[in-house]
Amino acid sequence: MQQGRDAGKSGRSGEAGAGPDASGLELDQLITPAVDSTPDIVDSVALARLYGEPLFSLPQDLYIPPDALEVFLETFEGPLDLLLYLIRKQNFNVLDIPMAQVTQQYLSYVEQIRATNLELAGEYLLMAAMLIEIKARMLLPVKRRDDGEEPDDPRAELVRRLLEYEQMKLASRELDALPRLGRDFMLGQATADFEVARVLPSVSPEDLQAAWADILKRASLNAHHHITREQLSVREHMTHILRQLSDVRFIEFSELFMSRINAGAHVAVIVVHFVALLELAKESLLDITQAEAYAPIYVRLSYTIAHA
Repeated sequence: MQQGRDAGKSGRSGEAGAGPDASGLELDQLITPAVDSTPDIVDSVALARLYGEPLFSLPQDLYIPPDALEVFLETFEGPLDLLLYLIRKQNFNVLDIPMAQVTQQYLSYVEQIRATNLELAGEYLLMAAMLIEIKARMLLPVKRRDDGEEPDDPRAELVRRLLEYEQMKLASRELDALPRLGRDFMLGQATADFEVARVLPSVSPEDLQAAWADILKRASLNAHHHITREQLSVREHMTHILRQLSDVRFIEFSELFMSRINAGAHVAVIVVHFVALLELAKESLLDITQAEAYAPIYVRLSYTIAHA
């Protein structure tokens, strides 16, 4: 680029002494570069791009103004990414960040970006202000809280954001490593140029008749079984027990159920009969006595009912 500036100065200094032919010759030289930048091999790698056009060799008389350069930095995706890089590069503990060193390195990086006349995102400046604030708070004397507990660490919120960002970054890398449609594989969209012919089964009317008869036979075998529930009343069984005890002084416990068991009563009937007996004892309508352990159990009407 220095040669380009010198060439421009020498060209301007010679304008006074040169005639129209010299000006036309200089214009032709500027229009037609001394070195042809057209690539001989189309597939070769371009050295640079100027306004979207590839340059496979740099012209000797090319002068590029500073504002014409566009530099794309893809190293860091944001201020958190930069902070995480500075911490991991120097093996700092995320839970105990040395704010003085990290803040100084971060501000140096921000100054380098601003020195190159690149547009600096506002979030980088916001993070720089946050780091300076945390550093200043750590320099102040620590004041204990009114409840006697330790004060909160000024770095706590920054540590939380860094850990969350690192987790999200690792998760995004794992997702990016998965096969992706259109990037890692493509769907096959080739169409077959043939028609599928429908082949009907070769059956006769006799086969259809036999199949229908078999269906009717199986339907007759699968008869439905209707289950009926017997309506059982506890009150009715309570009345029956009271009538049974009204004619005798007392009765053995097993005799209350033997008649129904011998008659082939269902288990549910026996259970309801037993519940009726317990309900009568609960209402003090009968007494259940036993002389000793494992002795026969006797049931009788209560004294009040017997002398009513």
